[in-house]
Amino acid sequence: QVRLVESGGGLAQSGGSLRLSCAASGFDFSNSAMSWARRALGKRLEWVSGVFADGSKTYYADSVKGRFTISRDNTKNALYLQMNNLKPEDTAEYYCVKNTRPTLLVATALVETTDWGQGTQVTVTS
Repeated sequence: QVRLVESGGGLAQSGGSLRLSCAASGFDFSNSAMSWARRALGKRLEWVSGVFADGSKTYYADSVKGRFTISRDNTKNALYLQMNNLKPEDTAEYYCVKNTRPTLLVATALVETTDWGQGTQVTVTS
């Protein structure tokens, strides 16, 4: 069965950095677009970033453009999110998400999903 396990969350200061990892198993990772999503306390779920199955295209929410970088290593079944210049508003539970197809559309990235990890907490202090 599909398994997505996030790691790398924790506490960071404003302006600091964290790198999230997602270990995937139970499916052909190299044939699935992947995304990161987050949910802050009291806020709606937000799609953060996505990458095509072959790594050829990446997309970012406006709120994180220029600060976050998504990448993947298909030889390791691993997805990453490098988060730089963190802000308190980045505080949220971050989820590794398997998208339905090898490609994704930003407009439907949160809908066309098949599996979610359990999440890893990121807390950014002022």
